[in-house]
This record gives sequence, structure tokens and C-alpha cells, in this order.
Amino acid sequence: MILGNLQDSARYDALHPLFREVFEYIKTHDLLHMETGRIELRGDDLFINNVEPTTKSKAEQPLEVHETYLDIHVLLEGKERIGWIPASLCRKPQGPFDKENDFILYDDEPTSYVDLLPGQFAIVYPEDAHAPMIGDGGTIRKLIVKVRVTY
Repeated sequence: MILGNLQDSARYDALHPLFREVFEYIKTHDLLHMETGRIELRGDDLFINNVEPTTKSKAEQPLEVHETYLDIHVLLEGKERIGWIPASLCRKPQGPFDKENDFILYDDEPTSYVDLLPGQFAIVYPEDAHAPMIGDGGTIRKLIVKVRVTY
């Protein structure tokens, strides 16, 4: 997991060929005041889910792991806690991997938590099991950027 601020996002451009494009888009558009929904930048290779979820308690939010995409969680409004553990340590799957939606959920406990504030982001790779949207039950506004992983 990588944590950062949008103002410093250029430091991470070299990590993936699509990072510069997506960070520039986020910084040059008023996404907080746009309608929620999917924003396609490069079809299924790069898109943004602009969402307004209700946060859940630590106990209610399972860990998730992806194979095809990495996520960039960008908080626009509110406060969000994200739990983390290496995916290799997860032992309690809730079910099989959902290939169509690119995720599997786990009931393992995160080993670390981070708090995001507006303007901050977390990049989570397929090896990062993460439990986003943890909070006190309030509504937040965030972006979940899906970037196809290319190795």
C-alpha cells in the first residue's frame, strides 16, 4: 500500500504508465460536485468509480483482494479508515474469487489501519488485502480508481 497527497502525486507517475493521466484528471476536474457513477478514461483499462458510500465499523467491513486491477482510493469528503494486511496472510475467505467483478473477500483481521483525509490517496496493489470505507456510519465521498495491472 502506498499513501500520499494529491499535490505530490507526480512522485508516483513512474510506478504505472497510467498514473500520470489519472492523477491529472482528478486534479483538473471538480469530481466532488459531479454526479456519482463510473467515469471512463480508457475503457476497462482505466476508470474511476465516483461513489458516496456509508462507512461501516471495522467488524462489518471485510478485507478485499483483486487480481486484475490495482485500486487508488482518493478521499474527496469526510474521513475514511482503511485496514491492510498482506494478501498472502489471508486465510479466511468468505467464498470463491469472483472473476467477473475481480475480488475475493476475507474475514481475516487487518494488521494496520490508516486514516485518509480529503486530498489524500491510498494505492493498493493485488498483493494488498484492504478493508476500505471504515468509519462511524457516516457518508463519505470518494473515488475508487481501477487501473489494470500490467507486468
